Amino acid sequence: MLTGKDLIEDIDACEVPAGRLAIWWLGQHSFVIKAGKQVIYVDPFLAPMARRQVAPLLVPQEVTHATVICGTHDHVDHIDREVWPALAVASPGAKFVVPDLLREGLIRDLKIPAERFIGLDDQRSVKIGDIEIWGIAAAHEFLDQDPVSGRHPHLGYVIQAGGCTIYHSGDCCVYEGLQTKLKKWPLDVVFLPINGRDAARLAAGCIGNMTYQEAADLAGALRPRLTIPAHYEMFANNSQAPEPFLEYMKVKYPHLETALPRHGERLMYRRE
Repeated sequence: MLTGKDLIEDIDACEVPAGRLAIWWLGQHSFVIKAGKQVIYVDPFLAPMARRQVAPLLVPQEVTHATVICGTHDHVDHIDREVWPALAVASPGAKFVVPDLLREGLIRDLKIPAERFIGLDDQRSVKIGDIEIWGIAAAHEFLDQDPVSGRHPHLGYVIQAGGCTIYHSGDCCVYEGLQTKLKKWPLDVVFLPINGRDAARLAAGCIGNMTYQEAADLAGALRPRLTIPAHYEMFANNSQAPEPFLEYMKVKYPHLETALPRHGERLMYRRE
């Protein structure tokens, strides 16, 4: 497992031709994706916490190469408020993509210049250089919407970069219409949570996601070229072993490729 400067050097040194992606898992739902020269961070969770079962692989001051930093929703393990100001300083050219409903509050609270924030909502998109990002509403146990504006506090993102199309679901359960939205894209790589949900966790304020079976069936419907499970190992009270997901995919969808990344190790995707 690479951490710190070794991990940063691996990201910087990695050459990624068109039609390929380099992926590093930082734990939870946090990924680094490199396409060409573009470096995309999605939900970088880098704050030290006593409850973490996986220590932060990076400190924010080391992240000097980010092109885009995406936050799916305002929970500490997704929009990490403690480290975003340091990320903004370390990567002064990076744009921050967030749910539009949260944009003004994040500008106010984090003191990051407003022009660096881009707000998205369901099926709205933005181009940042050679990268195009679409917001996809996420049902984090519930498909919440602001009652006045109709905007969503939880998003996933479809990211088109380097000739590839990626779907990072954010924290999400399957809801009616999700497949229809996503089937407009031929998806190369999808990142899906598998930690599930139950009454005990919800009563304790732990909002749930897809079960591993639901994540597998969504992948089966979308038919991406590669499915990567996530969000299952960080907190002891909100975990799910990944092996049942892999076995379920192998038995039910043997024609689909899955990968179980290791923390801080490079995973290369090649579009055939």
